[in-house]
Amino acid sequence: MKYQILIIALTILFFGCDNNDEKSDAFGNFEADPVIVSSESSGKVLQLNVEKGQKIDEGFVAAVIDSTQLHLKIKQLEAQQKAVQSKRQSIRAQVDVLEQQKVNLSDDKKRVEDMLKDGAATKKQLDDITGQVAVINRQIKSTQTQFTSINSELEVLKTQAASTKDLIDRCTVESPANGTVLETYIEQGELAGPGKPLFKLADLDALILKVYVSGAQLPNVKISQVVEVLVDKNSEENQSFTGEVFWISSEAEFTPKIIQTKEERVKLVYAVKVKVQNDGTLKIGMPGEISWQSQ
Repeated sequence: MKYQILIIALTILFFGCDNNDEKSDAFGNFEADPVIVSSESSGKVLQLNVEKGQKIDEGFVAAVIDSTQLHLKIKQLEAQQKAVQSKRQSIRAQVDVLEQQKVNLSDDKKRVEDMLKDGAATKKQLDDITGQVAVINRQIKSTQTQFTSINSELEVLKTQAASTKDLIDRCTVESPANGTVLETYIEQGELAGPGKPLFKLADLDALILKVYVSGAQLPNVKISQVVEVLVDKNSEENQSFTGEVFWISSEAEFTPKIIQTKEERVKLVYAVKVKVQNDGTLKIGMPGEISWQSQ
């Protein structure tokens, strides 16, 4: 009797496994597209507001880097701008003085011209005053050219101030997207530098199942195709999800080394990525399998 029960149990197990293999067309592991957020400025990390496993939204202030020196540089540039602006006012005052002298000389020239008609003045007097007017015009023109260098100097200072303010803004590190913090690479109080990673972020609401299919299976796979995704629920049951194919490799490759048998590893296969909405059950690295049946 016990022998018969054992035979029945083995038969059920055999057919159950066989049915599962027939249903599944490809196998792989879940992964995510992580984003590594790095520092764009140098300085001590004054605040680190993220930790591993924390879910954050786009725009969340994840870290604040010391910007004291940058604020001091802004004050220095603002003082330099005021000094340059005062130089421009001084030049304007010089031009105004010269313009008034030109007006006075023009009046004197008109009087001399009238006197010359009456014979009360000489031609030399008129020539002298005409020469003085010409000199004043050249002085005005020469003084006005200083405005060009002053304006250029002021523009350089404004550009430096804008660049420094941009660096100050970059000292506040915001999350570029919604997601869950997978890793942190720095601690509060440590020094950050341009390009130094601060933390790794990934959207776990939708994971990617990367599977490999043979050339014979490839014609059955299409972009936007809906597939059934199966993961282990327990030792005997699977849990089903709906997935969508969003990427198919254009080149064949050898089966990854995670495949155990040598015979399988030497086969050429195509990588396929399937996006699966995650209800919290799916984890990065978890194995999964798919069926090309449309849902």
